[in-house]
Amino acid sequence: MNKIAGLFIAVSSFMAGQQQMSLLDCEEAFQKNNLQLLAEQYNINMADADILQAKIWELPQLSGQINAYNPEGKKVFDIGRAKGAEITQLIYMGGKKKNEIAFAKSNKELTQLQFSQLLVDLRTQLHAGYFNLYYEKLKLDNTNKQLGYMNDLLSAYRAQSAKGNVSLKDEVRLQSLVIQLNNDKLGINKNILEFEQNLKVLTGISDDIEPQLSDAEAKEILIAQPFGDEDELKKKALENNADYQYFLKLIDNSKLYAQWQKSLNVPDLNVGAGWDQNGGTFKNEVNLMVGIPLPLWKSNQGNVEKASYAIQQNRKNADYQKLNLETKVQSAYKTWKSQYDQLAEIKTTDLSNMELVYDGMLKNFRKGNVNLIEFTDFMDSYRQTALQIYDMKNEIMQSVEQLNQLIQTKIFY
Repeated sequence: MNKIAGLFIAVSSFMAGQQQMSLLDCEEAFQKNNLQLLAEQYNINMADADILQAKIWELPQLSGQINAYNPEGKKVFDIGRAKGAEITQLIYMGGKKKNEIAFAKSNKELTQLQFSQLLVDLRTQLHAGYFNLYYEKLKLDNTNKQLGYMNDLLSAYRAQSAKGNVSLKDEVRLQSLVIQLNNDKLGINKNILEFEQNLKVLTGISDDIEPQLSDAEAKEILIAQPFGDEDELKKKALENNADYQYFLKLIDNSKLYAQWQKSLNVPDLNVGAGWDQNGGTFKNEVNLMVGIPLPLWKSNQGNVEKASYAIQQNRKNADYQKLNLETKVQSAYKTWKSQYDQLAEIKTTDLSNMELVYDGMLKNFRKGNVNLIEFTDFMDSYRQTALQIYDMKNEIMQSVEQLNQLIQTKIFY
């Protein structure tokens, strides 16, 4: 009874460190807890602050004057007879403020596109890690199933070999297969740890995540077909890919910057009023003051020329990004298509037959109808094939996610 209770406690402790989560559950945790996303959102807040700052005008300037020395009365600081004050305000001309605000708003749009692209990239990492973990777990279950039988069989052969009933060669042959299975298990567990770690960072969940994905849900993704052909997918990518849209928006942004820099060449007005107690033509004189720089040359000519080059540079970068995106979509689509066609060649009946043959080989070997060489050759072949089929399915999942990442809109039925 104590052993049963101890086993129950051990299982409970193990399960407590795991969470069964659907992909939707992981996405919700990701959007709520991911630190990279939370940090990137502050860039949008800072862009709002830049817009606010761009709207603020220069403060008015208040200045005053008092007498320092009266040469007639030979008095120092003769304040009662000679003092004055003036106030001035800088008036922007040429649409400077309007252009500065427009540029700041454009910067915010760029920041939002960067956030959108980061969201897509991180979500793709989440999905890829989730499917990687799902198939590695299936591989581990399959490998453990084989190991359970093969370890029992090896123990039996060791006992019979010690008695001289079977040859040492047969024991070594089984030992070799068990070593291969254990090596597979070691690699699978290493991958599982890596994928679990990545999912913890992405979702902000400290427990190990157990993918809650049914065979039917996985099959639905595997058999999904994209909307449209390759050309249609390229068109959708150009319309929706945030990274490409960022470079297009960067052209507009550089135009607004150039317009702002040109407006800085327009002289600004300084307008003000002044009062002078005794130093002007009249006593207690009130004056209107207007000041403007003499536009003898364009004081911002270098920045205007630099902004013009930035427009040309960003156009070239956008052309490159367009070509790069179209090429990636083409490559990703062809990769998905070849993987899909390869898996489609393996019929459901073929997989069922493989399992039937596996069970049949186990039964016939126990009955002595199959010799050890035939049995171990089949088991080794089954071991490799099972792993390859899981990898094939996972590769399709990864290709689907890569297409989603590039096109960034619903493309699968």
